[in-house]
Parts: sequence; structure tokens; C-alpha cells
Amino acid sequence: MYDVCVVYLVRSRRTFFGTRTEILLGEKLTGLGAGKFVGAGGKLEPGESAVDAAVREVAEELGVVVAPQDLTPISCITYPFVDRPEWSQRSFGFVARQWTGTPRASDELAPRWFPTQRIPFQRMWADAELWLPRALSGEFVEDTFVFRANGTIVN
Repeated sequence: MYDVCVVYLVRSRRTFFGTRTEILLGEKLTGLGAGKFVGAGGKLEPGESAVDAAVREVAEELGVVVAPQDLTPISCITYPFVDRPEWSQRSFGFVARQWTGTPRASDELAPRWFPTQRIPFQRMWADAELWLPRALSGEFVEDTFVFRANGTIVN
């Protein structure tokens, strides 16, 4: 099992109808989960903390700078894959509401803003709908979701 991080940029925008909260998700272009919408993130390098990895991954995948103190921990989720144990991972999740720069596409992610009331869960990993709304509302989520290689949850 290896460690990964994931970061969700969240912003509030004023509209004609009031303030709207949005989350930045990226369509994954390569690797495990290609085609799904995910937060920016990836594997921790040897000796790297989850926070340091989060800062690095956001810069690499979105071209923005997030200060470590602007990352709020939202989750620690374990993902065993019953039929592909080499894919099993522990994910440290963060939200950032402040950053420098404008998110842009990279070789790994094509970013897009979504209103938090219309997150495209049908295009995300099956667990996202079970924990992400809770985390975005301020709850720290610690859980385990057992997956099959086809992306379905075992339990």
C-alpha cells in the first residue's frame, strides 16, 4: 500500500443570484482513473509529508501555488483493491481556499470548476459521493472503501 494526497481548490464567486461556492476538479488524462473527475494529487515521494506532496502536486498539475498553511486536512481514506493489491493506497485529502495563480491544464489533468451543489459524482470514483460532501461541510472523514479493479465498491 502506498500513500497519496488529493487537493480540492474551493472558491466563492458572486453571481447575480448571490454567492456560489465552486470546487475545482480535473478530468484525469492518464493512469489509474483516467477519464474520471478528481482533485489534484498523486503519490508521496520518499520522505515527503502529505502536505509537502499536496503543495508539489497542485503546482505540477494545476500550475498554482498553495502555501502549506492554506491546506485544510479533510480526510484520511484507505483504499484496498481486492483484485489488484498493488493499487491499494491511503489518501490524505485537503481543501485549499487560497492560492496564487490561475489553474491551467497539464498533461495529467484538465481542470474545470463545478458548483458544489452540482458535483459530477457519476464521473468520479464511486466513493466520492459517500464522503466528499461531508468533508466539504467541515467534517474530517476517516474511512475505508474496498474496491475492485473495475471501479466498483465491495463494501
